Amino acid sequence: MAPFEVEIERLGRDGLGVATHGTRSVRVQGGLSGERLVVRPLRARKGVMLANAEEVLRAAEERVTAPCVHHRVCGGCVLQEMDSAAQIAHKRRQLSADFEAAGVQPARWLPDRRGASTGYRRRARLGVRYVRSKDEVLVGFRERIDRRFVARMDSCAVLRPPAGDLVAPLAALIQGLSIRACVPQVEVAVGDERCVLVFRVLEPPVTEDIEALREFGRRHGVHVYLQPGGLDTIRPLAGEAPAALSYSVAGLNFHFTPTSFVQVNGEMNEVLVADAMQHLQLTKGARVLDLFCGLGNFTLPIAARGAHVLGVEGEGGLVELGRENAARNHLSHATFERQNLYEHPERAAWASGTWDRVLLDPPRTGAEDVVRVLGGMKPQRIVYVACGPESLARDAGILVGEFGYEFEAAGVVDMFPHTAHFESIAVFSRPGA
Repeated sequence: MAPFEVEIERLGRDGLGVATHGTRSVRVQGGLSGERLVVRPLRARKGVMLANAEEVLRAAEERVTAPCVHHRVCGGCVLQEMDSAAQIAHKRRQLSADFEAAGVQPARWLPDRRGASTGYRRRARLGVRYVRSKDEVLVGFRERIDRRFVARMDSCAVLRPPAGDLVAPLAALIQGLSIRACVPQVEVAVGDERCVLVFRVLEPPVTEDIEALREFGRRHGVHVYLQPGGLDTIRPLAGEAPAALSYSVAGLNFHFTPTSFVQVNGEMNEVLVADAMQHLQLTKGARVLDLFCGLGNFTLPIAARGAHVLGVEGEGGLVELGRENAARNHLSHATFERQNLYEHPERAAWASGTWDRVLLDPPRTGAEDVVRVLGGMKPQRIVYVACGPESLARDAGILVGEFGYEFEAAGVVDMFPHTAHFESIAVFSRPGA
């Protein structure tokens, strides 16, 4: 189809502009609310046409010049042409709409939290593709237009240094390997002091490949790991010691592995932890339950304030890291327990305890069954950190509608600038608590 003009009615949940052309709904990549654009249709799926913005005929006030030269091809950041203040306002409107759909609203909105919009991302998975017809290696995120392909790029504006400047050098490195067609991805993990690159390899690298990888690490000051199989096969290059990855938050030091779950934005994690501590209203000796605790990101700051805290997590490796981090920071009031929180939470040992405060930070699917258990336990305060706004809204409706909690406050933390994703925090209390 030929290009055509559309008016963008609003932004969708995925960050794409929503428009109508004739009787067909159109989703526009690079379109902002209120704009008039010339778009080029790409494909139709389930009656919805996907199109790409080609020319801006009438720009929205919030339109800005994208900070990354690859924004037109890379699908990693869909909101780069939108002012950062407008991005977080859009996200708050989305969260409010989700709450409204669930029949709840907070008594007050917390201040929006946002920080640096470039160089913030400390964890990422870069795709690698060897284009045999051109004898060329591409390294980067998936294409904006067709997610099957890796975007052509030589740097990344949102990756934390030094990783952001290593995209082109990585492509050149892999191009020179004998196994260039057998490296599908590179995991990036950046701590406060060290950077690790994990190369997924489908065939064993030969001696010359190993030396090239080793030299790359020396030249760029990064630690190179290989992953020949599952996650348990990840190792540094032969003869090299593991890198001690760590980050600091709330004056505490956290060690993690190249594949550990950590919040990708260190600056916003500091803000999120500080806000959570404030909303918990901790007192010395209080009994606190931290569910989906990971490696102790919230658990240890809670213990550092004199509370007795139990962190519960389903992944054994994270539980061990939590215990090690507690010992490293001399926090004896923090203990950890492994349990799959999606499997009969009502039978867990923590469910029969008495807790003054609860913090939970579940995956995107939320914590519906856990929330029902918590509602029956009646802790005085619950602070819910969420990366899934729809599931947070559903669970808020349960706490308020079924268990009588007051919905004190909610807010948005822009953990993922330039993307449609965001972190939320919500605060619930028992009436009169």
